[in-house]
Amino acid sequence: MDIQVELIKIIIDEKRQDQVIVLKEKNGERQFPIVIGFLEASSIKMKLSGIKVPRPMTHDLLMSTIENLAVTLEKLVIDKLTSNTFHAKLVLRKDDGQEVRVDSRPSDGIALAVRAQAPIFVDENVIQKASVFKVE
Repeated sequence: MDIQVELIKIIIDEKRQDQVIVLKEKNGERQFPIVIGFLEASSIKMKLSGIKVPRPMTHDLLMSTIENLAVTLEKLVIDKLTSNTFHAKLVLRKDDGQEVRVDSRPSDGIALAVRAQAPIFVDENVIQKASVFKVE
């Protein structure tokens, strides 16, 4: 079963290459961090902050490509945790209703999901393994 989560925190430390985002169960208390790259964290933060850039960044380009191919980004599913590495799938829907799943790094998937205002889900088994603390 997939659990809907929301992005609640982005921790950017310009002195480090790895950054942290925190996802929280939408209707629950479990939450967990995912370590991502600086560029992906910056891309997510820029979009959430409403910062406009004069030319499309990589995630903007891919989102534009998806839209121009008459496909909808329906959701992102973080579906696996192997050796401390998260795996995800972009769930796309074609105009004819056909679902297409595309392998994605969670960081890129989240950057696209915030652009498409698409929900983010995590497989129950993944959230059980990754959940490190609860909101009080």
